[in-house]
Amino acid sequence: RDAYDNCITVCNMENVDPLGIHTGESIVVAPSQTLSNREYNMLRTTAISVIRHFGVVGECNIQYALSPFSEEYYIIEVNARLSRSSALASKATGYPL
Repeated sequence: RDAYDNCITVCNMENVDPLGIHTGESIVVAPSQTLSNREYNMLRTTAISVIRHFGVVGECNIQYALSPFSEEYYIIEVNARLSRSSALASKATGYPL
């Protein structure tokens, strides 16, 4: 999100392993392979709402746990800073974060 409230999604990634396996020890694919368009847009809309709520300007990443049986999800983590996930997203997309 920039100072003018413009928001973009640079990369979505998916941990292959289920919740409970530390993300640092899990295989990650980018872009996500199992999200439907509806699920992707639901999580993207939520991410934009969250960063606006917290007033984040700059890079941010949000990790979710999404039920494979419903559209129920939980926010696991919000990082308003450069993180390992940011570095991976930058490498996967070629977009400098």
